[in-house]
Order: sequence, then C-alpha cells, then structure tokens
Amino acid sequence: MKPRPCIGAAALALVLSCSRAAPSNPQVVLILPSSGEVPANLLRISIRFATQVEGAVLPRISLWRAQGREIQQPFLKQELWSPDGKVLTIMLHPGRVKSGLNARDAMGPILLAGDDIFLALDGHPIKRWRVGPKDDAGPNTSNWKLQSVQAESLRPLVVVLDGPIDGQDADYLAIADASGRRVAGRVRLAAGESVWTFAPDVAWRVGAYELVARGTLEDPAGNRLGSRFETSIDSPAGPAIDAVVPFAVGPRRSSGLFKR
Repeated sequence: MKPRPCIGAAALALVLSCSRAAPSNPQVVLILPSSGEVPANLLRISIRFATQVEGAVLPRISLWRAQGREIQQPFLKQELWSPDGKVLTIMLHPGRVKSGLNARDAMGPILLAGDDIFLALDGHPIKRWRVGPKDDAGPNTSNWKLQSVQAESLRPLVVVLDGPIDGQDADYLAIADASGRRVAGRVRLAAGESVWTFAPDVAWRVGAYELVARGTLEDPAGNRLGSRFETSIDSPAGPAIDAVVPFAVGPRRSSGLFKR
C-alpha cells in the first residue's frame, strides 16, 4: 500500500483557509424602523435581504455612533428569521433597554436621546437614525384616524396611527364586516410604519365594519396595546387584549354631472 503523503500543520491550515468559502455579500432591501428617527428605548431592528443568507449574520452586524465609536454589545445573541429566511430580526439587549436591570447599570443604556447612530453590515453603513426621546406610551387606538371610504369602491382604507408600530406587525391589523367575517385584502405600512392601509379585494359595501387590532401589536420599543415594556416586577403587564375600532361605509356619492 502506498503511504498517503503527510501534510504539515501549516500547509493544512493554508489549504483549509483557501477552501473555505468567503462570506457572501447579501443585498439589503429594507431596514425597519424605516424612518429617520428611533426612540431611545428601541427594542428591535429588522433587516430584509433580497435572498436567503448563508451562515450567521449577527456577528457581521454592528451599531455605531456617528462619531465613529462602536457601541459595545448592543444586541441579544439570537437571530430571529422569518419563515422565508429573508428577514432577520435582531433584539437590542433588553437588559440595557429596560431601566433598573443589572446590565443597564453595569454597561449603561445602548442609545441616548440626541445621538446620531448607524447600523453597519461588514463594516459598511446600511442605515442611519437620529435617536429621539423614550417612547413609553405605546399604541392607542383611540388616537387613530380613519379616512372615510365609499361603497362600490376599491379605494384603500387609510389609517393614520398615533405613532410607528413594529414593521413586522402589519398583519396584526385586520378588517371585519358586520357579521364578524374577515374582509380579504392587501395591507401595507407607510410613512415610517405610522400609516396602515388596507386595499379590499372586493368593493366596499354599505354597512358597518370594524378595524381589529391584535392585542400583541407592538411599537418599535416593545410597548403593546394596553401595556408597556417598561413594567416592574410588582406591576407586571396584563394579558394581551384585542382592540376594535368601528367605522361605517356610506353609499357612493353621485357626481351630479348629469342632473338637470
């Protein structure tokens, strides 16, 4: 039997390093929050890629202050991927977002109001934000404004929210008819996730409708409907409760162009 030639440790290391595939350069399609400002208690960031990304991505992502100083250990070491493998959600470390916890006391808050920060992938900036004040209010359906729609029309219903919601929560809002059945249609978020629109598949009919918001709907700071992320052990958040905003669709107005 002919002996297999022995490869030295240095040569073997060189071969392995050359054969290892270089990290892909993923194309970023969208980053949420999409607006130019985030609250100082921002809890999560979502990145949509054009295609699935191979390997771990979180080690390649960093958060920086505009002065060129990297923010140390800002993220929870967990990658949350969408079912299609194209959207990565990363959590800012809750222990540094929520006040009164050991991690925040030891390392300080991640973001400070007035800061200019940017998110980087492989050292290249992919999104910049201005840091605003903390958001402890959370979504409040009583402050939402619904623009009217008319029967026999496919015009989208536009809902101006009282502030941005989590960019992944567009489907946490739905339309129900007078019988409680869900109305089929397409939804989207706009204006920095502060406007929700619903385009029905079938024309609106005269009658009563409801905008239904799931109780687990959150804003970028993790505040839910009726509860806040910043709660103490002595007063924990209550169970998630759905909210309903009733509205009516009136008859189509005649233009009056052919009236005598």
